[in-house]
Amino acid sequence: MKKSIRIGTRGSQLALYQAKKVKATLENIFPELQVELKIIKTKGDKILDVALSKIGDKGLFTKEIENELLDGSVDLAVHSLKDLPTTLPEGLKLGAVLERAEFRDALVSLKGKKIADLKAGDVVATSSLRRIAGLLKINNQIIVKDIRGNVNSRLKKMEEGYCDAMIMAAAGLQRLGLEEYITEIIDPEVLMPAVSQGAIAIETRQNDPEIDFLMAKLNHTETWNTVIAERAFLAHLQGGCQVPLGCYSKVENGTLNMSGFVASVDGKQYIREDISGDLANGAEIGVQLGEKLLKKGAGEILDQIKSTNNTH
Repeated sequence: MKKSIRIGTRGSQLALYQAKKVKATLENIFPELQVELKIIKTKGDKILDVALSKIGDKGLFTKEIENELLDGSVDLAVHSLKDLPTTLPEGLKLGAVLERAEFRDALVSLKGKKIADLKAGDVVATSSLRRIAGLLKINNQIIVKDIRGNVNSRLKKMEEGYCDAMIMAAAGLQRLGLEEYITEIIDPEVLMPAVSQGAIAIETRQNDPEIDFLMAKLNHTETWNTVIAERAFLAHLQGGCQVPLGCYSKVENGTLNMSGFVASVDGKQYIREDISGDLANGAEIGVQLGEKLLKKGAGEILDQIKSTNNTH
């Protein structure tokens, strides 16, 4: 077994929290293992003045880290799974996932507003087309503004008057100890979360048996089966990070219950489907859910959005 490994990670507070969690988990399981972190800056960290949907690169927060994984500079990479494209570079794979945390979105508001309290003219900030579509479906009178940057810089912008409220992943705020900013954890029936939201992913090289051994001990099986289903759903719809689609899953007694949606950016077109099946057949169920949406016209909506945003 390896005596020491290096983890590649982005340098944001949240990325470091996630990488340190993987480091601590590995050291707990393998006390003799030396684990160090290497911070790697990605394209998404450098371009902060352009909407994500306009940059058009699915590997926005992963590519530079993956390059160092491929050339052996690091042994594994830690990501928010929702940032990891469904098609990975040749030679890499999803090695393991930690137990999923809170998967829902959160509303953050200075005045304690909840989704139902938002009124015409209220400004809500988000960089996610999924959240924009969901918000406008709920209330097309609100104003949506783009916001980029790490969690703390976005909170500072809101406090300086940039917006009345923001939608953020609840897990990110909780991991950073910023729960007090959350005014509502949003019911997924109201705003469906991103594929694999709340899950921490470890990306590894193909054909690396020593690392595979470590990952087998680290991997959380139920989370793995669930996110494999969700990523199969995303892949079947050929959706990158920047298209308005989402899904969520619940596991009950070995049965996977999945819901998914595709919407137009203005929220006027919204297609939703549900499916259930054996958790062991997760990937198959995810594909079937995607197919149900395509039969109802999801492909046409996605094609329209991709041509508008030049998202590849």
